[in-house]
Amino acid sequence: MRFLRQPTTETLGLGPVHEFFKRGQLPTDAGDLVNRIFGQPGKRGAVVISGANGIVGAGKTMQLGSRLLEFNVPIAALDFPSAPDGIGAQYQGLKASFGQKRADEIMANVIRLNYDGQHLPSELNGLRPRFLLEAIPEILDVKKAHYEVFRKAFPEIEIRSVTSGFPAAELGVGIAHPAFPHQINKVWEIVETEVSPITQLFWALGLIPIPVSDNWSFVLDVLFCGLTLAGVRYHEASNMPFWKIDKFVRRLMGPNPFRAHDAIGAKGANFLTWSCLHHLSKNYSAPVFRPAPTLDHRKDTGQNWYPLNHFRPVVDWSMSDSGDDEFENWLIGPVAQMTSLMVHEERSHLAHMNAIGELCAQFRKGVIAFLRDLGPETTIKRVESYHRLHPEAAGSCWYPDAFGSMDSPEWQQLYVNAEHDGKVGVITIGRESYNSDVDAEMNRAIDWLRAEKVERVIVTGDFHLSTQLVGADTSEFYPALTEADRGYAISSSWSRTARRLNDEFKVSVGFINGKRCLGGMLELLMHCHYLIAIDEAALGMPEVTLPVVPGMEGCHWPFRKSRSEDWPRLLELLLTGRPVGAREAVGWLVDFAGPMQESLQTAWKVVADEKKGPLPQRKMSDKALKGIPADIGLPDSGNPAIRATRKAIMDCIQSSCGVSLAEALEVQAKHSAGFMGSEFCRGGVIGSECTKVMNV
Repeated sequence: MRFLRQPTTETLGLGPVHEFFKRGQLPTDAGDLVNRIFGQPGKRGAVVISGANGIVGAGKTMQLGSRLLEFNVPIAALDFPSAPDGIGAQYQGLKASFGQKRADEIMANVIRLNYDGQHLPSELNGLRPRFLLEAIPEILDVKKAHYEVFRKAFPEIEIRSVTSGFPAAELGVGIAHPAFPHQINKVWEIVETEVSPITQLFWALGLIPIPVSDNWSFVLDVLFCGLTLAGVRYHEASNMPFWKIDKFVRRLMGPNPFRAHDAIGAKGANFLTWSCLHHLSKNYSAPVFRPAPTLDHRKDTGQNWYPLNHFRPVVDWSMSDSGDDEFENWLIGPVAQMTSLMVHEERSHLAHMNAIGELCAQFRKGVIAFLRDLGPETTIKRVESYHRLHPEAAGSCWYPDAFGSMDSPEWQQLYVNAEHDGKVGVITIGRESYNSDVDAEMNRAIDWLRAEKVERVIVTGDFHLSTQLVGADTSEFYPALTEADRGYAISSSWSRTARRLNDEFKVSVGFINGKRCLGGMLELLMHCHYLIAIDEAALGMPEVTLPVVPGMEGCHWPFRKSRSEDWPRLLELLLTGRPVGAREAVGWLVDFAGPMQESLQTAWKVVADEKKGPLPQRKMSDKALKGIPADIGLPDSGNPAIRATRKAIMDCIQSSCGVSLAEALEVQAKHSAGFMGSEFCRGGVIGSECTKVMNV
């Protein structure tokens, strides 16, 4: 096997994705892992979550409880009798997600127990605890005493701490640090000496475990706490209000660090941020991490960062070009310096480190991709400029050589990887939304496979970091709202990338392995000769709701591959934005849908069979299409924006289907770009978000 860079699934002990298809099955099974960890059916041991009424504990009680219910694994929720009812507060969210019946079943499987902090309740004995997830306060001695109580009572119990800062070497247990918001964020930073069945069970349950090294604050909290500290230091230097700093940070990088603290709960979040930075500064003797006086104060008072809403519009703050540059030095400099330390220490696979920033800390681009865009010289200059502003930080934890290998595959292929066995290649996409970085990496992956003489390929989500493919990253469209040329460049270049999957391989198979595939990601995969999906996947083209006109050939490509009697279904998909189940789409949008194992096996048979595979290939018409319905009888939505967008999409369909395949790319790109500048697009979801993010 050859790899463009190491597959992230290998870091979980699962092997490369190529082997999933070749074997025709996933490398591990949730049911088997449950048996190994919790015992056989009828004799299952329990998960114990201590500190279960806290924000983290309650969220993870719901997340694990909902996934382990079908395996009859009881959840023991342990906390002090005086703790507020954090678990009960989760019920409405469960009900909204699963319906009342399922929510009631999940809650009924949660056994709430009280204890005094020193003696475990006798009821635990009957539950046979096999796994403890500790979510008690970040006080090292208290945590260690807690583990001792459990180990004395249950010597074989597996223990993981949700700590955001203490290394496993300090705690004496492994780490499973979950990202916020705890009810829905699937990412867990994992520290353990070797991959455990618990980590693989998390993966099999649809969660996202990410192995990190055993260093203080791991990756997420170096980024999150470090960015917060950078904002605090800028406040101390400029006296700019925190809410205004958040606006500039959001425009520059994506997060709102101060608002996030208030949303989590300032009292606890301020302490956690201070604690992480305090311990980092002590263990690295590094002023770059030392909490600023303002943060010391907020830690002690638990004070919110944002004032009451009515104060914000009264006190505003503008920024000159030179002020912008200084702000970027204050923010990018320390973040880049901290990143240099993490890269130097090899705290995580670079694709992991990058994903943690996006999936957990709300970076628009992960920090590795962000710095890659700047390039090594500019990145180093930003840090040096920061050192002139904060000279103390120059003395330690600065590794400029860490940026010297930005041209390596590890830096260049953060989102898209390629693997092959000499005959069949697999391209994996590890980002949920398509952007210019994914597009560039997709082209490099295709180039590499073609140079390796690979003519058969499967294109799929990466079975790890991307549990779904949700379409285009709409922040890429912000410039196109006012510059039509930018919209045309995106639509035409992304479409040319997609066409390579059709034009440059003998056989290409798009494989949808996640819970949904929407918009631009669906357009990308439908360019493959075959499209295969697991049967529970939802497929959709939600552009009409944004509103935009599909720009990666969704307005003509699927029509050219389907029968005329199926065109009304495609029109409904495009004009309503309602998704369709994969099974319902067989024959007119996808070629096969089935359970995971059967779908993997079918994809492999199609791509590997030199003669005739198990599926007939839907023929692609390169001629102008005639008879596309002009109307399918949809009721008037009553919404002028929806009405205008439907018309724009229908115009694009008629125009791009009405010319040859060779002409259609430019036609649809012009339609897509033209609508982005319309009042309806500027006033819709994308335009509103652009105003919120970019207009500071």
